[in-house]
Amino acid sequence: MKNHQRWLRPSAATAVALLLGGCATFSGDNGFATVAQTAKARTGGAETRLLRSDGERRALDGEIRKLLAEPLSAQTAVQIALLNNRGLQATYWQLGIAEADLVQAGRLQNPGFGFKRTHGDGSVAIERTLTFNLLNLITMPLASRIEAQRFEQVKLQVSAEALHVAQDTARAYYEAVGAAQTLDAAKQVQDAAGASAELATRMQKAGNWSKLDAAREQVFNADALAEVRRAGKQALAAREKLTRLLALSGADAGYKLPERLPELPSAPREQQDVEEQALRERLDVQAAKLDTEHTASSLGLNKATRFVNVLDLGGVRESAAGDPGAHGFELTLEIPLFDWGGAKVARAEAVYMQSVNRLAEAAVNARSEARESYADYREAYQLARHYQDEVLPLRRQISQETLLRYNGMLMSAFELLAEAREQANAVRNTIAAMQDFWIADTNLDAALGGKTK
Repeated sequence: MKNHQRWLRPSAATAVALLLGGCATFSGDNGFATVAQTAKARTGGAETRLLRSDGERRALDGEIRKLLAEPLSAQTAVQIALLNNRGLQATYWQLGIAEADLVQAGRLQNPGFGFKRTHGDGSVAIERTLTFNLLNLITMPLASRIEAQRFEQVKLQVSAEALHVAQDTARAYYEAVGAAQTLDAAKQVQDAAGASAELATRMQKAGNWSKLDAAREQVFNADALAEVRRAGKQALAAREKLTRLLALSGADAGYKLPERLPELPSAPREQQDVEEQALRERLDVQAAKLDTEHTASSLGLNKATRFVNVLDLGGVRESAAGDPGAHGFELTLEIPLFDWGGAKVARAEAVYMQSVNRLAEAAVNARSEARESYADYREAYQLARHYQDEVLPLRRQISQETLLRYNGMLMSAFELLAEAREQANAVRNTIAAMQDFWIADTNLDAALGGKTK
C-alpha cells in the first residue's frame, strides 16, 4: 500500500499573508459615521442614522411624532427625511456592501484540499493535496487598496444621495407651503368674485344692471372657482410629494404646515468664486475623481497580471509502506497560449478613458450649474423684493383709496370688489415670487455642494 501526501509548508511570506488576511475586520458602523458627519455639516446641522432593528425604528417613530407636534419648518422637514426616508435608508446599506468587499479583498482565498484513492495489482495508493492560490497572495495588497478606494468612493456617493434627499425635501417643503398659501389667495379672489356676481344678479333683477355686465361678473366668478380648484390640486400634489420624501403615512401624514412662507432675508447672499467652490465642495465631483483613481489602479492590476491567470503552489509528500518517503513541491501555471491578456488590458484602458471623460463632464457641469444657480438666486431675490416692497404697498394704497371713495359714495360696489380681486392677484404673484426665491436658494446650496450660510 502506497500513501502519497501533498502538504504545503507555509513560507514566511505566506505566513505573513495569513496573518494580514486574518486582520481584515469590519469597522462596526460600515463607515456610516463619515456620512453622518458630512450630512450634518452640509445640511445646517440635521442628523441622520442607520436603522438596524425594529426597536430603533419604533424609537424613531416616537421622535418623529414629537417633531410633528408643531408646524413643520424647512429644517425639521429635512431632519425627518434624513432619518425616515426609506429609499435613503436602503442607500445607506450600500456602505455595508462596499465594506464587505473591502474586508473580503484583504483575506486569502481558502486553501484547496484534494483526496484521491486508487488500487490495482493488490496495492492501494492514497494521495492528499493541499494547495494555496499564490496569485491571490501576490495581488492581495493591490486589490485591498483598490477596494479601499472604492469604499471611500461609496461613502461620497452615499453622502451625496443624503444631500440630494435633503435638498429635494427643502424644495418640496417650499412648494407645499407656497401652494397652500396660493390656494388661500385664490379663495380670497373667489370670495370677492362670488360677492360681485351675486350683487350683479340682484341688480339685474332690479333692472339696474345689464345682462352683459351681469354675465361678465358671473363668468369671472366661474373662472375664479376654477382657479381655486386648480390651486387645490397643486397644493395636494405638492403636499403629497413632501409626504413621500418624509416617508409619512396614516395619522402622521396629517402634519401641519405654516400658513406663510418665510420672510425674505434682508439682503441676498454674496458668493465669491462660485465655480471654484463647486469644484472643491461638490461630492459628485469628488466621487468622480475617486472613480478615475480607482479605475487607474484597476488598470495597473490588469497589466501586472495579464500573463498570470492561475498560479497555485502546493507542498508534496509521497510515501509508500516501508519506505522513508520523499518531499517536494508542485507548481501549477496557466500557459498564455491562446489568451495573452490583451483584450483585458484594452477593456480596462477603455473603461479608464470613460472615467476620465466623465470626470471632465462632472467638472464642466458643476461650474455651469454654480453660475446658473447663483444668477437665478440673485434674480429671484430681486423679483420677490420688488413684489414685496413696491407692488404690494401700491396695491394696498389703491385699495385704501378705493374704500374711502366707496364710503363717500364716489365709487360703486363693483369697483370696490374689482379692486379687492386685483389686490388678491398681487398677493398671489408675491407668493409665487417668494416661493421661487426659496427654491432658488435651495438650488444654490445644491450647486455649491451644501449649505454655505
